[in-house]
Amino acid sequence: MKTMLKLAAMLCGATLATTAWCKDDPAAGAKLYTANCTACHGADRAGMPGAFPALTDISKRLDAAQIKDKIRKGGGLMPPFAQLSQQEIDDLASYLAK
Repeated sequence: MKTMLKLAAMLCGATLATTAWCKDDPAAGAKLYTANCTACHGADRAGMPGAFPALTDISKRLDAAQIKDKIRKGGGLMPPFAQLSQQEIDDLASYLAK
């Protein structure tokens, strides 16, 4: 029984540590945005009417899962960014939702 409690405590601690480590980082997302998105959507996220949509209010149009899916798969003129890790996509989506 003590072994089970120790194992449960270790697993709980590992889960909490991993969760804290994997939190979305909007500052990292801002850097990713600069590197991957500004060419089309602009540094101010205003986009280009008729070609590239503004991202200033993206969270009003799409939920977090939809934003992440759009980043990963692209669509229309937007290329997919499948080379980004899940953490990078989470960080970028967190930045865009601000």
